[in-house]
Amino acid sequence: MGAVITHIFQRLASRRDELFARSEALRQERTATYSSFAAALEDYRHGQADRWYRSQQDPDGEAFVTARDEAHRLRTVTRQGLYRVKLLTDEREVVLAAERAYQCTRDVSTAQDRAERDALDARARLAIEAFVADASPLIR
Repeated sequence: MGAVITHIFQRLASRRDELFARSEALRQERTATYSSFAAALEDYRHGQADRWYRSQQDPDGEAFVTARDEAHRLRTVTRQGLYRVKLLTDEREVVLAAERAYQCTRDVSTAQDRAERDALDARARLAIEAFVADASPLIR
């Protein structure tokens, strides 16, 4: 009888340890993914600003083409991060915040004048911060 009870408790403890290990691995993966996505968003935001400034200086110039190409590369990196965020969470609010941050950041280069560019950049920055705030409880 004692052996059976011991076996049951060992199985329960083993299962609890396994669940904890899986939970911790998911937390660490989310931490890495959410922070790298936020960093990619910031890089993309800076790339979009550079693209906008270069287009204002000389829309046909080499500096603009280089900035545009870099912004496209950064967009791809950010999009890849967005896909990882979507794969790692079931929380609809976090996914929506990630999508909003991506969209707001993408819009920065579409401004018609400096005031609009500044407003779009501020909106993107706030959207990135909102994503971080929404994602943070999932990694604590």
